[in-house]
Amino acid sequence: MRRFICIAAMMLFASSTGVHAGPWQKSIDANLTMTQNAYSDNWSGGEVGSLSWVFNSNSLFERELNPKVNTKNTLKLFFGQTHNQNRDTKVWEKPFKSTDRIDFETVFRFTFGRIVDPYASGRIESEFIDQRERANERFVNPVLFTESFGIAKVFTKFEKREWTARFGGAVRQYLDRDIFDEANGTKQTKTTSDAGILFVSDFKTPLADTTMTIASRLSVYEAFYYSESKKLEGRYNMDYWKAPDVNWETLFTANITKYLMVNLYVQFLYDKEVDLAGRFKESLSLGITYKLM
Repeated sequence: MRRFICIAAMMLFASSTGVHAGPWQKSIDANLTMTQNAYSDNWSGGEVGSLSWVFNSNSLFERELNPKVNTKNTLKLFFGQTHNQNRDTKVWEKPFKSTDRIDFETVFRFTFGRIVDPYASGRIESEFIDQRERANERFVNPVLFTESFGIAKVFTKFEKREWTARFGGAVRQYLDRDIFDEANGTKQTKTTSDAGILFVSDFKTPLADTTMTIASRLSVYEAFYYSESKKLEGRYNMDYWKAPDVNWETLFTANITKYLMVNLYVQFLYDKEVDLAGRFKESLSLGITYKLM
């Protein structure tokens, strides 16, 4: 956490001292999708009413602070719920999440005109509501902090097409607040940390029509140090933390009209500590969109 604050402080300092700073390149896209079903009390067949909604927001703020310093800030906010009626009583039950994500990243890149550029970055990942324990819901939990330093390369950047990659060392801190311990009826906070190497590739391009875009991000992280490794000694999963963590996300967006869009989001996750097999997520939505900037 302290490292992340240091990175943010450096970026604020550079922003305030950049006498030749260029204009901000700003983009904020937000969309809302909704599905609703309702049935009369005498409807036969066993169907129940339901309401599902999802809000997605992607924001980008990029600026040349001076001829040798570039800052790029991205914010992704996803949240959605599904409400269902009880089959017997027809009472609306407590909603479940269908998607939930808070992801903010800031990258500080030094452009010295070399083959590659040094960079420093900080990232915060969390959820709006932690519902792993239905009787112990927590807001903005758990939280993963990632600080990274290394080299970056811009392979292409032309109009709306961009491909960049980064490679370097990384340090992560994981915070899980107020975990309920059934044995003694108390709550405790869990903190762990690890360090390793991180590779990130970001690609975005319009397709045949400028109303369609595809954005893909591949992240691979391999840890060399884990704060809880000694506690795992002798267990079957003692080396699972050493396996690379992979996160591959692809978002296809097509604007049908100015305010109507289609989103296809695909995500592949591999984390051996969570599951020995890869995890897959896909969501297809049609809804209302609005471009703020």
